[in-house]
Amino acid sequence: MAERGLFPRFRAWVDRNLPTRESFESNRWLKPLGHRILHPALWRMTRRSIPRGVALGMFTGILIPMGQIPASAVLALPLRANVPAAALTTFFTNPLTTPLLFILYYKVGGWSLGLGGTTAAVAKTAAANGGWLHWLAADVGLPTALGMLICSILGAALGYLISALGWRLWIGHKWNKRRRERGAHEAAGGEPGQIRVD
Repeated sequence: MAERGLFPRFRAWVDRNLPTRESFESNRWLKPLGHRILHPALWRMTRRSIPRGVALGMFTGILIPMGQIPASAVLALPLRANVPAAALTTFFTNPLTTPLLFILYYKVGGWSLGLGGTTAAVAKTAAANGGWLHWLAADVGLPTALGMLICSILGAALGYLISALGWRLWIGHKWNKRRRERGAHEAAGGEPGQIRVD
């Protein structure tokens, strides 16, 4: 019987979409760096490499519109980030979230530039005057680009902090579970320090 719930579904989605070493090895854009990207240190799950990978994936996912996974893999080299975590995190930007994210980028960029925001009336006037391209380039382009930069930096920092905290909580949970199993084993008359492995 299939498990129900959000976590099992998320785990199944991760298993389906997580790039493998073989997919990186066969990628034509990454072939020149294949031997370096496939280095085992970039694929290990450690307390430092996972948060770096998540931060990198958030940064490239927001800032780079196309080729996010290859960009993440290449940037993982100098940062010593976990390549699968970086690649998987880029899925944060997808066809469902992108329109909402672009509105967020525009709002953040407009707020940073001190703009009041373009209203529907201004957009309608620009369309009537035939100035759509000018409106897009001058009134939308700069705030959106600045908003993307700001959101990519904030997203990377937030991704790093959340994944580092999540890693600590996960490891703490594993240690507590191991401690309980050891206590139950010793209470049942087993030798101290030995845990039965099924």
